[in-house]
Amino acid sequence: MKLVGQDSQIEAFREAADSGRLHHAWLLAGPEGVGKASFALAAATRLLADAAGPRLHLPGLETPEDHPIAHYIRAGSHPDLRILQRLTRDKSDDLARSISVDQVRSLQSLFATTPSLSPRRAVIIDAIDALERNAANALLKNLEEPPAGTVFFLISHAPGRLLPTIRSRCRLLRFGALSDDQMRLALQRMLPDEPRDEIDALAAVGEGSPGRALGFAGLDIGALDQTIDRLIGEGDPTNAIRAALARQLSAKAAQARYEAFLGRAPARIAAEARQRKGSAMAEAIGLWEEARRVGEGAVHLSMDPATTVFELATLLVKLAPDARR
Repeated sequence: MKLVGQDSQIEAFREAADSGRLHHAWLLAGPEGVGKASFALAAATRLLADAAGPRLHLPGLETPEDHPIAHYIRAGSHPDLRILQRLTRDKSDDLARSISVDQVRSLQSLFATTPSLSPRRAVIIDAIDALERNAANALLKNLEEPPAGTVFFLISHAPGRLLPTIRSRCRLLRFGALSDDQMRLALQRMLPDEPRDEIDALAAVGEGSPGRALGFAGLDIGALDQTIDRLIGEGDPTNAIRAALARQLSAKAAQARYEAFLGRAPARIAAEARQRKGSAMAEAIGLWEEARRVGEGAVHLSMDPATTVFELATLLVKLAPDARR
């Protein structure tokens, strides 16, 4: 498994693993969607593969796809790996609000026996931010007295909210947003059939997070950005562009593209503000603040989509030269 944009984190983990002084708990902290879960799975796979022997002589956290350990993990049948995530609710696709204390307590059956395929076990919790209070306390007991050979990978999008006692027992690895080039490379690997212009558009909307960008895949973000650029560059003196956009994005089938526009419009205004100076910058910042307010409130307040799109598009038009608004 090849990871993008995480060289320093890979180096730190490999150095610890190769030295024989591997910490028993790793806190993988950073924005959502930047690859923490992929890192955790790759690290756990390599750790278990090396422990099963013979050790691999491959760079980073790579494990051959045809390796038996990798096969077991892909099939979800490796007896020494446990992944805790929020479960789906009964009779729905909605996820539970938290990881329950019962899920954490279920780890005791894993720890009650010796590892099956090697001296190592791995536990991934995605994300530890989602633990119930009682679940966090139950996990803390395992971190205080870690079972022999077990390595925990705790994924966190907001480490400041965790119990200090949990943070203090972990080695911290920080993950940041990916660069534009890293975003394009990651998206090209994940979406090999997407055209270059759509990859570029997804990289922009992802704002350093491939996971966020993937949420917009298939929505023709490139065309949406072209419309935004036209509103800013040409204005809309007859309201024709705004009206057409409002009709397109207010359709029930266009909900995903509508939500994408709610994020893209403020982001595009912010980018424009950074390129301006003096009063023009101040005006753009004011438009950005208003666009962000409208975008954030639209879904939560169930605002009319057509009206919301027209309002946001009007803020974009205000960035155009006066004569063409």
